[in-house]
Amino acid sequence: MSSNYDFEKPKTGYSYTYDEDDLAGLGERLIALIIDSVIVGIIGGVFFGVSGDGGTGGIVGFLVGVAYQWYFLTQQDGQTLGKKMMGIRVVKLNGAKLEAADVIVRYVGYYINSIIAGLGWIWAAFDSKKQGLHDKLASTIVVKA
Repeated sequence: MSSNYDFEKPKTGYSYTYDEDDLAGLGERLIALIIDSVIVGIIGGVFFGVSGDGGTGGIVGFLVGVAYQWYFLTQQDGQTLGKKMMGIRVVKLNGAKLEAADVIVRYVGYYINSIIAGLGWIWAAFDSKKQGLHDKLASTIVVKA
């Protein structure tokens, strides 16, 4: 692989350099998303079960998802557990390390993708950088680790 992603490179004027072969496949990304969704669902279910309040389940699930994405994408070099299992990672196009705001925007983008009849997910199949709407919003791409 010829990618040269380096968190220590200057953030100004730098962009992530990659070959098309460095981009993660859509199948790998889908499997990673399913794995992560199951994990977040289990964690959210535990919290939802503890709270016992039916009205807070969606909020708790969203917050668990944000916390999960934040921890793994900012503290584990852009790899959630699902992404790590699939050998892929999320990186910023400008070469900067992922920040909390990037992760939140990207995660909210997951919901937007689904709200617009899945078009945000499908977009990645036709995009030259394989970016879904959530990636476009957060200026990220998913590459092989």
